[in-house]
Amino acid sequence: MSFSGTVKEELAAQISPARHCQLAELAALLHFEGGVCEDGRHLCLNTENEAVAKKCFTLFKKAFNIDNVVTGVRGRLLPDEDAERKVIQALHLGGEENAPIALHTPVSSLLIKNSCCARAYLRGAFLSVGSMSDPEKSYHLEFVCDARAQAEQLQNIIQGFEIEAKIIKRKKYDVVYLKESSGIVDLLNVMGAHVSLMNLENLRIVKGMRNSINRRVNCEAANISKTVTAATKQIEDILLIRDRYGFEKLPDNLRQMAEIRLEYPDAALKELGGYLEPAVGKSGVNHRLRRLSEIADDIRS
Repeated sequence: MSFSGTVKEELAAQISPARHCQLAELAALLHFEGGVCEDGRHLCLNTENEAVAKKCFTLFKKAFNIDNVVTGVRGRLLPDEDAERKVIQALHLGGEENAPIALHTPVSSLLIKNSCCARAYLRGAFLSVGSMSDPEKSYHLEFVCDARAQAEQLQNIIQGFEIEAKIIKRKKYDVVYLKESSGIVDLLNVMGAHVSLMNLENLRIVKGMRNSINRRVNCEAANISKTVTAATKQIEDILLIRDRYGFEKLPDNLRQMAEIRLEYPDAALKELGGYLEPAVGKSGVNHRLRRLSEIADDIRS
């Protein structure tokens, strides 16, 4: 199962004990996955998502004590007229005085005024139209909305939890998305996907360690390459001095430095300083090698 599917499976198993939260989540499921029959007066559920259908059945039972729910694009969701009227009124879906039922619109602010209800709404929204990329490859979580107003409400709810969310137009859809791993972790926590959150955090730690090791290896490789290049140049300079100028003409400290460098071509500067008599530090070795380089440059010119 994909990581996104695992998150949905975890969220589908959560049932809030509070009726007001149940209504908020059910409103999200119907606004994003629900529909209206051809007469415009009755609800239907246009989903092939088994988790959404099962969650709807459970919430109808918990919140309204309704268990005769039917899914389908054309068929009525609630065959009982009185039960359907109660659902439409409780979820503020319109339908009064021959007005059409309003779906794929922002939900009533009364349903999500509490923080717990906003969390439940986000849970229902992710179950319906949410998805998440494999965090092994990239960090991306999104909600695909049919209408701009829906997307803006969803964005505002997410940002109400101090999580940054953006909207982009993708063909005919408005997509609310998060790309920062920290924001995705926070949103999983808000929705209640705590097991998925821990799995994501573990992946973040592993990826962070892997990136840190790679940076360190690259840095060490670059330093080694730089050291080898410098040593090669030093040896070239010293050989030029030996062949065209002669070590006997050098001051004793430079002559000793030149001989030690030829004897230990792979040694680091600090190690070279330990071979000198008397021993000198890294800066002293660097100074002497720089003087030898200047002499070689004078010979070349």
